[in-house]
Amino acid sequence: MSGRKILIIDDDPDLTLGLAVRLKANGYSVASAADAVMALTRVRQEQPDLIILDLGLPGGDGFTVLERLRANPSMASIPVIVLTARGQQLAESALQRGAVAFFQKPADNDELLSAISQQLAPLDAEGPH
Repeated sequence: MSGRKILIIDDDPDLTLGLAVRLKANGYSVASAADAVMALTRVRQEQPDLIILDLGLPGGDGFTVLERLRANPSMASIPVIVLTARGQQLAESALQRGAVAFFQKPADNDELLSAISQQLAPLDAEGPH
């Protein structure tokens, strides 16, 4: 972990803060967006190495955000982990639309951190960006 940046897109400020604290404690840099409208703007501004995306967002659906990320060549390769209170039955749909992992809230912190580390390992092997 070499200070990789993670963007949390979630409208729950308590979850975002708690997750940000855990991620920073594990050496990550963290940014956030609280709605679908700001999500893509923040991705452009922050150029994150990984995105944690909620599906239930004000201003639009997380699936729409995911589809727009995948349709934009400059954002398409950013790994997206879905973290949502919505049911596990949406996992397949999220994965088909380009998510690399799906977690239902509340997620097990160790499993989530493991998935993040797994997705960022190829970047860490390349060295700092």
